[in-house]
Amino acid sequence: MAKFFDALTDGIIDFIGEQKMFFIATAPHEGRINLSPKGMNTFRVLDTKTVAYLDLTGSGNETSAHIKDDGRVTIMMCSFSQKPLILRLYGHGKVIRPAHPEWTNYFRYFTAIPGQRQIVVTTIESIQTSCGFAVPVFELKEERQMLVEFACRLGEEKIEEYRTTKNIQSIDGLPTGLLER
Repeated sequence: MAKFFDALTDGIIDFIGEQKMFFIATAPHEGRINLSPKGMNTFRVLDTKTVAYLDLTGSGNETSAHIKDDGRVTIMMCSFSQKPLILRLYGHGKVIRPAHPEWTNYFRYFTAIPGQRQIVVTTIESIQTSCGFAVPVFELKEERQMLVEFACRLGEEKIEEYRTTKNIQSIDGLPTGLLER
């Protein structure tokens, strides 16, 4: 049975802390819906109505473009352990990049990771939990390090060049705001 909450509870915050991965879904007013898996211990609860994650340089930047266009965000976590639960956080996002005046305030919650690109902050409007009875039980073998290795191999100058060619617009042609200062 689904339950709705207005703010994160201690139990939900504990559940979030146990998760090794999460999914973020965004959509522009028109165009494709994006759903991205995330991991590497990049998710943080800032307070009972605000969460954030450290976003790393990847092949695209759909989340940023969609937040700039529409703002809506859904974050989902599901338990892959013996105790089933699915958690959805519905809200609106904003993107904070290193040149942004608020970067230091948000970045203090994270550990630096090579290739870090931006912080995605979500203000929660609604929270839903549901059973998760059909979600399979998995065991985490290890965190992939390929994205970090990729960023280290390129170095800061080349990764910035990569972002300006691969991360400045969405697959639907929407601007990501990456070049805005």
